[in-house]
Amino acid sequence: MIIQNKVQLITYPDSLGQNMTELHYVLRKYLQKAIGGVHILPFYPSSGDRGFAPLTYDEVDPNFGTWKDIEKIGNDFDLIIDFMANHISKQSVFFQDYIENGDDSEYADMFLSFKKLSPDGEISKEDLAKVYTRKPRDPYTVIERHDGSKEKVWCTFDYEQIDLDIQSPKTREILRNFLLRLVRTNAKLIRMDAFAYAPVKIGTNCFFLEPDVWELLEWLDGFTSAFDTQIIPEVHEHYSYQLKLAEKGYWTYDFALPLLVLHTLYHHTNKRLVYWLNICPRKQFTTLDTHDGIGIVDVADLMSQEEIDRTIKGLYEKGSNVKRIYSGPEYQNLDIYQVNCTYFSALECNVNSYMAARTIQFFAPGIPQVYYVGLLAGENDTELVEQTQLGRNINRHNYDLSEINTQIQKPVVQRLLKLMKFRNTYPAFNGSFKIEESQENRLILTWTNKQFQTKAFINLDNYDTKISYYAPDEDSMVEFMV
Repeated sequence: MIIQNKVQLITYPDSLGQNMTELHYVLRKYLQKAIGGVHILPFYPSSGDRGFAPLTYDEVDPNFGTWKDIEKIGNDFDLIIDFMANHISKQSVFFQDYIENGDDSEYADMFLSFKKLSPDGEISKEDLAKVYTRKPRDPYTVIERHDGSKEKVWCTFDYEQIDLDIQSPKTREILRNFLLRLVRTNAKLIRMDAFAYAPVKIGTNCFFLEPDVWELLEWLDGFTSAFDTQIIPEVHEHYSYQLKLAEKGYWTYDFALPLLVLHTLYHHTNKRLVYWLNICPRKQFTTLDTHDGIGIVDVADLMSQEEIDRTIKGLYEKGSNVKRIYSGPEYQNLDIYQVNCTYFSALECNVNSYMAARTIQFFAPGIPQVYYVGLLAGENDTELVEQTQLGRNINRHNYDLSEINTQIQKPVVQRLLKLMKFRNTYPAFNGSFKIEESQENRLILTWTNKQFQTKAFINLDNYDTKISYYAPDEDSMVEFMV
């Protein structure tokens, strides 16, 4: 199944409407021409992390809908769904059975107890300190059984997300069955979330261990490809990981683009962005915003540390009512990895600056993905952050149908929808990409496909953005301001 080269939407199953029935209505009513695909974030029963701690993949959370809802959306749009390759919920039947029965559990081999990882059942502080984690804590949890005995179990992310022993035959049997269920949902692509953390070897950083990760991806792809479903490995780290994935022929994510674009627009210089656009993978999905924060580690070596620090400082100064504390441990996050802020707020809710950013994204190599809050030019939801004490919720506002009907009419949203429709329909975007020489405070991006050609002219000083394109009916170039 071929993914359409059209803008995609990223949304939770209950963020554009209260469930997937309402989501489907919103997609059909407002976005049929604006998007070609939709990535529905986890809709499975889950015990935490807004869906990313799945109990099972055999069910749809009834609060969201049914498999029929998934299939109907997949009939109308290219569908992307998630698979968590390295963990499962602490509340799953598998882990609960392990807590109850210990080594006698039929699922015991699925999990990484310290006694499995180390001959004496202990792991030194030095080895634990080497492990690459996203949270300021050791990568394990302690479980207590009814008899009072305790056991340490590997747990990279949240305590509700228990790591799986990816080498275990029982793990592979269960993951295989889950995957075979998912590939028959009309999904064109499955995102392999957190796959880089799946191989675990004590004494290493337990992140993207080669050749183990390649064997894992090949194994996962072996099941999905039989149904013409592709996979996209998801990794937030140094851009070189994306280049490695691209070399192996996998889809990648352009997670460097969000901060690079902010740097470009804040400081009125195209140098760092132009370098990246010339070397970035072509088989990729581009993002400015996602359900997570704005990534920092992804731009290491693409920007100097001074440039990164200055851009982050600017983000906190410009990012409408965002506080550093929202990206810190007090709100269950760390700003070493990401800053929690909507992209519209990150650009001071400046409409011209925002449209310049989206034009850069839509003209960059790859298929653009637009997060639902960004689609509606949403501002920081500080009320939700204070209410939940979760920093990421600043960019996770849920819109009901009435709100959507109002927000979709905003001039900035109408301008964005017009740009999305152009990106979806103009043939040049299926051709070749070029960056034209220009002054440092200008950006000229060109796409050409036979007689079709389009150029984006972006003034990085005042954010005026103009697009020109060849119209065969008129046999001339047509221009419009974005």
